[in-house]
Amino acid sequence: MNDALLDVRNLHTHFRVPKSNPLVKTQWIRAVDGISFRIAHGEVLSLVGESGCGKTTVGRTLTKLEQATSGSAVFNSTNILAMSQKSFRPLRRDIQMVFQDPFASLNPRLTIEQILREPLLIHKLASSRQPAREMIENMLETVGLDRSVLHRYPHEFSGGQRQRIGIARVMIVKPKLIVADEAVSALDVSIQAQVLNLLKQLQRDSGVAMLFISHDLAVVRHISDRIAVMYKGQIVETADKLTLFENPQHEYTQRLLASIPRIPKVKRAS
Repeated sequence: MNDALLDVRNLHTHFRVPKSNPLVKTQWIRAVDGISFRIAHGEVLSLVGESGCGKTTVGRTLTKLEQATSGSAVFNSTNILAMSQKSFRPLRRDIQMVFQDPFASLNPRLTIEQILREPLLIHKLASSRQPAREMIENMLETVGLDRSVLHRYPHEFSGGQRQRIGIARVMIVKPKLIVADEAVSALDVSIQAQVLNLLKQLQRDSGVAMLFISHDLAVVRHISDRIAVMYKGQIVETADKLTLFENPQHEYTQRLLASIPRIPKVKRAS
C-alpha cells in the first residue's frame, strides 16, 4: 500500500484517571495502545470491536477531537498528530466525521440550509448565498431529501433523515477521508440498511476513503474492503473482507464471528 492516503504508526491515546487520593500514583487508561494501519485512496477500512475497545477514540484522535499521547498519523505526507489545532484547521475539509448521534451533531437552532451552508462558507467553497443554495439543493437530492426541507429544523426529522443531513454536511465539502463512527448504530434496523447503502453509494461515486467504525460485523461486511479487529486498545488482526470472514486467525476474531446471530433453517415437513 505505497499509495496510502493515511498511514498510522504506533498510535497511543491514554487518559489520566482522576485521583481521589493524592498519595496514590497517577493511573492511566490506555484507550489506544500502539496501533498501526493504513488506508489507501478510495478504500473503506472498517475498525471493528466490542464497546470499550478504543475504536471510537481512534476516530476522535485522527480528527483531533482527542489528543494523541504518541505516535504518528501521516495524511497526504503530513503528520496531523503533530499539528496544532490552528494549523490543522484547513485540513478539516479533507478529513470529515460522521457521528453516531445524528441529532446531537446538528445545531438545533439552525435550519437545514444554514447547517449545510456553514461549511461551504467556512472553507470558501461558495462565494455567496446563491451558489451555496444551488450546491445545497443538489446535495440534498443526492442523499435522498427534497429541497423543500431547507427551512426546517433538525427536530422536525426522523433519525434516519437527520443522519442523511449529517452525511450531506460531510459530503458537500468533498473530503478525501471520512471517519464514520457507529454511523448507523443509533438507527432502526430497517433504516440502517438505507443509510448504509447511501454511504456505500456516495463512497463509490466520489472515491472518498473511509474509516468505518462499528461493533457490528454484519454491517462492516456490507461496506468494507478490509477489516481491522480491535481488542483492548490494540489491533489483533487485519485482513480483506472475504479472508477475515472465511478464515479468521485470531481467537478474538473467531469469537466475534461466532457471536453473530444466525437464523436456523426450518426443515420442511415431508
